[in-house]
Amino acid sequence: MRFGVTVLPDPPWQRVVELIGLAEQHGFDSGWTYDSPILWQEPYPLLTLMVQQTSRMRLGLCVTNPVTREPAVTASAYATLQDISGGRMLMGIGRGDSAVRVMGRKPTPIKLFEERVTMIKDFTNGREVEWEGTPIRLKWAAGLPEVPLYVAAYGPRALGVAGRVADGVIIQLADPEIIQWTMATARQAAEEAGRDPAALKCLVCAPSKVSGDIAQARDEVRWFPAMVGNHVADIIRVHGEGGNIPHALTDYIRDRDSYDYSEHSRVGAQHGSFVTDEICDRFCVIGSVAQVTEKLRELESIGVDEWIVYLMTHDQEETLEAYGRDVIPALASS
Repeated sequence: MRFGVTVLPDPPWQRVVELIGLAEQHGFDSGWTYDSPILWQEPYPLLTLMVQQTSRMRLGLCVTNPVTREPAVTASAYATLQDISGGRMLMGIGRGDSAVRVMGRKPTPIKLFEERVTMIKDFTNGREVEWEGTPIRLKWAAGLPEVPLYVAAYGPRALGVAGRVADGVIIQLADPEIIQWTMATARQAAEEAGRDPAALKCLVCAPSKVSGDIAQARDEVRWFPAMVGNHVADIIRVHGEGGNIPHALTDYIRDRDSYDYSEHSRVGAQHGSFVTDEICDRFCVIGSVAQVTEKLRELESIGVDEWIVYLMTHDQEETLEAYGRDVIPALASS
């Protein structure tokens, strides 16, 4: 299992780049940042600086979207970074959450999402596409290493897009039951599309806190299941609470009230008050070194290919150090 880290693109930008460099020193394999330019700083200059700050890490957006970013421009920007980085770029893409909602817009409709993801994947990697009736190609990108594209999704329809088009799935929670259902859904779509379902990668992201103070750790990550709840509410609106959606994913938001994007991904966000301790433990990876290691071994055993720490907690250097000193070596030895 590989290890990654996602850093919020919050000012000062020097801090963002410093943390990514520090993560590489502690043995992390990938570095990511958000793409929500109204709430935070523009991520593409930060990615360029991250490339300069690192030597081996793979880097990308977790995640971008095809609403606020014009697909051809996204593809060209990524291909350029792939050239600058020597082939170290990764792309995470979703239908759009904070980036679109704070502008009063809506997530991409599924059919349009699939069309745009298909176009971006091919165009980024130098293959000709027909875009809005015109054939276009990034000829200069054709000889570059392939940029893998991962779709962030929760619901069955978006997971179908991941299975049919993407190289893998980004799952923003660390609950083993939900992860297994998510990958089974995406892999079924891959198989139905004539693709190899086993080739679909599983990338799992959530906050992590290595601490003996479990109560404090839970309070620092409570914002995260509340954020996930935005997507779960959308799924329920479309599919209802029955069907093949696991209750492990839907039941916990019954007491959810509202969501304040000014506190998006922030420790102490008030809209996280409905999140129980049990959900913090299920959706995140928190506790002592032994507890964190045990849960990550469980995730590895169910087929998680990459574990990505959302570094939106206090004591960020200490988290990176604990992973580099204790957690990553323990997983490597097993």
